[in-house]
Amino acid sequence: MSDQLERLDRLPLRTNLRGLSPYGAPQLDVPILLNVNENTHGVPADVQAAITEAVAAAATGLNRYPDREFTELREALAEYLGHELSPDNIWAANGSNEVLQQILQAFGGPGRKALGFPPTYSMYPLLASGTDTEYVRGVRADDYGLDAESAAAQVRETGANIVFLCSPNNPTGTGLGLDVVEAVYEAGEASQAIVIVDEAYHEFAHDNTPSALTLLPGRERLIVSRTMSKAFALAGARLGYMAAAPEVTDAIRLVRLPYHLSAVTQATALAALNHREALMADVEDIKVQRDRIVTELLRMGLKPAASDSNYVFFGGLEEPHKIWQGLLNAGVLIRDVGIPGHLRVTAGTEPETTAFLEALEALLDGTAPQRA
Repeated sequence: MSDQLERLDRLPLRTNLRGLSPYGAPQLDVPILLNVNENTHGVPADVQAAITEAVAAAATGLNRYPDREFTELREALAEYLGHELSPDNIWAANGSNEVLQQILQAFGGPGRKALGFPPTYSMYPLLASGTDTEYVRGVRADDYGLDAESAAAQVRETGANIVFLCSPNNPTGTGLGLDVVEAVYEAGEASQAIVIVDEAYHEFAHDNTPSALTLLPGRERLIVSRTMSKAFALAGARLGYMAAAPEVTDAIRLVRLPYHLSAVTQATALAALNHREALMADVEDIKVQRDRIVTELLRMGLKPAASDSNYVFFGGLEEPHKIWQGLLNAGVLIRDVGIPGHLRVTAGTEPETTAFLEALEALLDGTAPQRA
């Protein structure tokens, strides 16, 4: 045990937190970072200018608390999402992780269960532990898919109080049929399960892919979470949000910290929403590069999963960590998600994607330069 872990172990830490590791991915200084599903295009210059102007205006009132109801931002998010949503349906926080944490604070806790279906977003069990909610690991098919019958059966068997459905799923990138959401919601009636559909990457889905937002009417236990970290290229601004029945947003108000969204965060998000056309143009370019990665990996004899996200999960690797290290040696960092035979890569700009594909092919062909 390291000195750090020994010191931690001496503290009166809650029992369910002992032995856990904090969430995180390697942060290494390499030229091309394609490991954490960021929007590598960056914020366009005109949007940067609008954000700068909005933040400067907000700075004149930083001696006062911000609007704790972030009314203007909720109005803008409702307008962006559409589906006849009103500001009463919207909630936001510092990243979608805080949104999920607040949901667990309101609806989880001791004696309650949260069900997830790994491999999926690795923060779910950590959020559950942080709120003293039991995390139950469901199962997927051998191809990592999840069908309505299996998912519903697992909800009934576990009596879950909260269900996480990640669509597109992270790390596999595959979208989830709305029939799965409907079946899970119905199966959760007995335990009054809150069903969370995590659509952090929905803007990257293929055209005409339906959102779980269409299922919200009449389903007061359904929540759809989104983020501005990915499509809006605002990972550094930390703004996540959700859509749900008004009574759900009222429940979240019971656990939120006072004035939890800073005036700077609100101004930044509003400016980005007001200039979303420029940001969505980059989304279309990312989708082109994602599809290019899938095509090229197939040509190389690998097995990429169908992706509705800004990343590609691929298998067919005999020594994935060796490939990961070889790419790192070439200045390209991708993600080893710990699934045998598989790696995950973010779709970057065209030059970044080219660098990844060329380095990978050289490694597979055995022509990559060896590290000295």
